[in-house]
This record gives sequence, structure tokens and C-alpha cells, in this order.
Amino acid sequence: MDILISFLMLVTLSPIFILLFLLLGIYYRSSPIFSQVRPGLNGKLFRILKFKTMNDAYDESGLLLPDDKRISSLGKWVRASSLDEIPQLINVLKGDMSMIGPRPLLREYLYLYSEEQSKRHEVRPGVTGWAQINGRNAISWEKKFELDVEYVTNCSFRLDMRILFVTFFNVLAGKGITQKGHVSTDKFTGSTANSYINRSV
Repeated sequence: MDILISFLMLVTLSPIFILLFLLLGIYYRSSPIFSQVRPGLNGKLFRILKFKTMNDAYDESGLLLPDDKRISSLGKWVRASSLDEIPQLINVLKGDMSMIGPRPLLREYLYLYSEEQSKRHEVRPGVTGWAQINGRNAISWEKKFELDVEYVTNCSFRLDMRILFVTFFNVLAGKGITQKGHVSTDKFTGSTANSYINRSV
């Protein structure tokens, strides 16, 4: 189902993919694809693909400027419409991701999860998921991980179809794209529960 749905979506969205690829490449004068190492199933690392929504501006010390200083009006629109996620369909075709599952987060978060939260890596990460249709970036990290583990415990074909259906309408409505005071969400700095050192790096 992952392969079939992602393939059909890539074919259907190919005109938008090509248009954004060219538009963002011209706008940023660099590669329009953002690539970053993220942990997937069982903590195995892979490169997630997204359309670029921020420039590569640095400060005088050679450090990247904060997200809110680098995101452009075009980038805000691409992110708000969730079009930046389209390249992840390639990750699904490659087997790195599933259409449905906990979102793949930063590699450094592996060391900050509680033992319970680390269960989110018992399934493939998804383009969308249970936490995404129940608040996305508008909810706290603790609630987000609680929903991720709830999905892992109760995942089923019926639940996946429900998530896909609700995701479609949430994207149209632009619900939960950002957290108040942040371009998307704040950075996870550790669970309130006892920290868990993940066995995979």
C-alpha cells in the first residue's frame, strides 16, 4: 500500500513537484531540496528529503541564523500548504518511511527520549501520523510522543486510512502548522520522565 499510494501521489503531483523544484531553485539560487539525516525504524539513520523553505544565511560567526530569520514568504507558503513534504514520497518508495507513522525527528533526540517514548521507533516513520491529525506542531512534545506510542500500540489498516483521510482535510485547512512563537515548533530538550539512552546511533 505504501508503494502504491506514494507512486500514485508522485505521478499525480509531478507537475507541482517540477514547478516547485524549478521555482525554489531559482528563488534560493541553490538546490531546492533539503536533505537531513533522521532516525527511522529501530533508530536506523536515513536521509529525509523535503523542499527547501529557508535560505542558508549565516551570522558574522559563521553560524546559521535562527529559523525565523531565514524563512522566506515563499517558504512560509510552501510549508503552510505542506508542499514541502512531497519529496518524502521518494523516501516511502525507497522503504525509509511509510505513508503513516510517527514523524522522523532530529538524530540528537534519540538520546533524550524516555524508554516509553523510544517505542515510536518500533515502526517506520511516516509522512503523516496520529500526532499530526491531533494537533501537529500546536501540541506539546509530551503529548506528541504520547500519541506516537498510542499509534504504535494500536496501528491497523483502518486507523491508517482514517489518518490519511483526516490529513487531507487538515492540509487544506492549514491546521497545526506552527506552534505559537516558533516557525514550526520549539526544540525538544528532553522528557520530563527519566531519560533513555537509545541503543542505536
